[in-house]
Amino acid sequence: MSTKILATIGPSSFNQGTISELEKNGVNLFRINLSHTKIKDLRGIIEKIQTWSTVPLCLDSEGAQIRNQDMNSESVMFNKGEKVRIHKHFLQGDSNNISLTPSNVYEQLIVGDIIYVDFNSVALKVFELGKDIHIAEVLSSGRVGSNKAVNITRDLILNPLTEKDILAFKLGKEIGIENFSLSFTNCANDIAEVRKIIGDSNLISKIESIKGVLNLSEILPLVNQILIDRGDLSREVDIEKIPFIQRRIIAHARSKNTPVYVATNLLESMIDHHQPTRAEMNDIASTLLMGSEGLVLAAETAIGKYPVETVQMINKVIKQYNRWTPESSSKDIIFD
Repeated sequence: MSTKILATIGPSSFNQGTISELEKNGVNLFRINLSHTKIKDLRGIIEKIQTWSTVPLCLDSEGAQIRNQDMNSESVMFNKGEKVRIHKHFLQGDSNNISLTPSNVYEQLIVGDIIYVDFNSVALKVFELGKDIHIAEVLSSGRVGSNKAVNITRDLILNPLTEKDILAFKLGKEIGIENFSLSFTNCANDIAEVRKIIGDSNLISKIESIKGVLNLSEILPLVNQILIDRGDLSREVDIEKIPFIQRRIIAHARSKNTPVYVATNLLESMIDHHQPTRAEMNDIASTLLMGSEGLVLAAETAIGKYPVETVQMINKVIKQYNRWTPESSSKDIIFD
């Protein structure tokens, strides 16, 4: 079975020339990340890509994830000890103001909650509640951009699909999209909600939370593929445990004949550099040898400097993987 390559479309790749090159280099699915796509732009993006390429598209939901909303610059500094106003309704954030999405998060915050923004770049502690504005203190300094992932130190009630996801999935079905991805799949009920919209379309369930890992047995029979997002999973699981969780998930899914894709940091260095690291090469090869049937490029092709070269490098590893057997000699590997 051939290894699938999923490439995320973003500013670096959203042009006819790059899309065409990605298709020529064997990309099997173009991913549109709804977390970074405005609903008003979605139809136009889909139609342009479909004009440029015959590669199928996949709409990847925001899902049950908390994010901050737009900031007034690319990188806003939050300083330790400063007070920050958390707004119930959207406003463009700055170093003393922020708003969160989805909308039901605001009402669930309580005094003492610690809010981590952008993979722990900044930590805020809520100390005063208000009708429209909560007040928090910056516990650790750092910079934050727009639309960054947020963690809170306890479970909140989050719907499996955001309002934008619902609109996007309905639009996708209307114009013929056949592939959908559910971020932060936590349980079978999440999948049931998505199936109400997409029917029997191809569904990729993203495993990126402890709940998703623990409920894998009930998730696998209901989806077409799963995707291990190692980045978001590492916000809940200690990073040194991620390689072993990955092995366990792949083994479990393969035992149920469910294909597995793996994402996050596959070729992170190639966002800025023409060549990958040796550790990245080893990680990709190990992931394939574990039994992953697909590799997902995110920032590498969405915002990286070398989207086409990144896919070409993935193909080089896949080629070696397809040649390799346990009986391969060193001479075979070196000179073949």
